Amino acid sequence: MESNQFGLFATSTAQIHDAPAVGGAVQGVPSIEKITFHLLRMEDGEILDKKVFSNDFVNLTHNMGVFLYDDLLAIVSLRYQTIHILQIRDSGNLVDVRAIGEFCREDDELFLNSNAQGMSLSDKNKQHQVPENNVENHMHQGQPNMGNSFLSGIKQRLLSFIFQGIWNEETDDTLRIQRLRNKFYFHFQDYVDLIIWKVQFLDRHHLLIKFGSVDGGVSRNADHHPAFVAVYNMATTEIVSFYQNSADELYMLFEQFGDHFHVTSRNSMYMNFVSSHSNNIHALEQLRSIKDKASNSSQFVKKMLASLPFSCQSQSPSPYFDQSLFRFDDKMAGKKIKLSFFWRRWWQPLYQ
Repeated sequence: MESNQFGLFATSTAQIHDAPAVGGAVQGVPSIEKITFHLLRMEDGEILDKKVFSNDFVNLTHNMGVFLYDDLLAIVSLRYQTIHILQIRDSGNLVDVRAIGEFCREDDELFLNSNAQGMSLSDKNKQHQVPENNVENHMHQGQPNMGNSFLSGIKQRLLSFIFQGIWNEETDDTLRIQRLRNKFYFHFQDYVDLIIWKVQFLDRHHLLIKFGSVDGGVSRNADHHPAFVAVYNMATTEIVSFYQNSADELYMLFEQFGDHFHVTSRNSMYMNFVSSHSNNIHALEQLRSIKDKASNSSQFVKKMLASLPFSCQSQSPSPYFDQSLFRFDDKMAGKKIKLSFFWRRWWQPLYQ
């Protein structure tokens, strides 16, 4: 925590790799009997609160499944495809704010259940108007199957965004149909099969969500699997943008606005001491030099974007990391790091 008042720790039991997919769980994702997040007071080590996930899977390696921003905590349930948003209160409590996955709005479940009950009542009324020998068959057809009839809320938002984007690419109806057939319907099942891998806050209202295959989600080397990233607005429950992880447009955003992906506390000043290719000309020149030397530009872009979304503890402030002062060269003999002082630009003409 930014105030250094609390500490957040996680414990878990061993993984069960061949666990059956029950209760809406994703097939092929392991299960952990118990995952516990402990909120401790750092002054005396007392446990103030805890959040427990049972028979679930949260990737705790390198904080992959967890992201902390100010007092907001995002936890990704890979097994049940739910993003749990919690708030850490000053009183030392973990409070559930929302769960994004099967439902996006707080009243989505109530709305669907109410409509299902209305459908059942309507079917019962119709049963009195059909011959008795047809009642049994009619009842079977009228039963709503909530588990199989609907995609999750977040998946519906994603598919709607993709469809609308392709639709807006053309104004001619014939060309629209062709594009939708080739770019949407042909890949429809691929989009449906995507699962949430990882998530990070961009600010208090937007999430950067990484989607990919089930195999990539549980693999230790997910970089070789195709993936997509989306920006999700928690307030409006809308997908704002969607890119494949090898898209040049996404890379340009990452190159020019990289600091926006390294979200930090609004009260923190340490980002002023962290250099990146977005705020430092030397780091930008180094990045572009590496890109120019790459034999495959597409693979370079994919490799650079593979780290998105970032982990919340991926940067450490230090003047030795300020690339306005020092250069890091790991290609020197013996693989040692050489720190070379960069002369300021207004000194350079004196020594030319």
